[in-house]
Amino acid sequence: MNIVFFGSSPFAVPSLKALKTSGHKISCVVTQADRKKGRGLSLGGTAIKMVAEESNLKIYQPERINTSQAISLLEELRPDLFVVIAYGQILSSGILNIPKIFSVNVHASLLPKYRGAAPINWALIKGEKTTGITAIKMAKEMDAGPIILQKEIEVSNDDTAITLEGKLSGMAAQLVLAVLSSLEENDYNLMPQDEDNIGFAPKLKKEDGRIDWNKPAWDIYNLIRGCISWPGAFTYYKGKLLKIYKARVSSQVRKFASSNPGEILEASKEGIVVSTGKGNIIIEELQIEGKRRMKAEEFISGHKISAGDRLGYPAPF
Repeated sequence: MNIVFFGSSPFAVPSLKALKTSGHKISCVVTQADRKKGRGLSLGGTAIKMVAEESNLKIYQPERINTSQAISLLEELRPDLFVVIAYGQILSSGILNIPKIFSVNVHASLLPKYRGAAPINWALIKGEKTTGITAIKMAKEMDAGPIILQKEIEVSNDDTAITLEGKLSGMAAQLVLAVLSSLEENDYNLMPQDEDNIGFAPKLKKEDGRIDWNKPAWDIYNLIRGCISWPGAFTYYKGKLLKIYKARVSSQVRKFASSNPGEILEASKEGIVVSTGKGNIIIEELQIEGKRRMKAEEFISGHKISAGDRLGYPAPF
């Protein structure tokens, strides 16, 4: 088949690499325009552009995809199929209707759950025990088309947004090849999504990472692992922003004097024990404003932390 691949995020890289070795023709790779990156603000391309360049594939990087110019260029390629994975722009009907077969999107959730830009993050934040990958025939409404194939995976309590993305990106590549095989053999069904069980996963905002210490320890733990890449779970300590990168829920029943949510109960080389709305959480890796990320033991040695100190927002109690 003659395929045009749309992708930008590193999540889409395994799928593009799988397509390269599948025997299908990739007539063009569409990815986001170069953006300024790093402290020097030099222009840099997407992860997908780098892979396409290494493979000498045709690359198209429009600032806006839904223009007459883009439609004309894509029509000239006479594609059988569009494969869209973490591209970053919404495609209009004028674009989606170009392929001879249709346009396929691979999404990192068990649709209709977690439609939107951040399905992996929100699945973790919400404490899901399972998630997965879904391939759909694309429709004008975002992530709403009928399901072609779906694959489920268990979410480990140790998974973060980083580790889970790695697992799901590999699954996505396998699913893409399975979809292509089913389309070639005309052996597939289009199953409508269950409109009664739709869930959304909007792009995370910085404020989404703020820790509410009144919530149960498990909710806070899920927030930390779901926000690890962006925006980072944060609170405040003595008026300074404090990001928390690694923690665990205390499995021990410890007898502390009555405490308030956000109160530090104990600080040792094992971590900083903090009271929550239900249970305690142990902070293991963190970063105070203006400093680098460090283990709790190192942080404690450089700060005068004692039981009774409070973590909170926007300033200490």
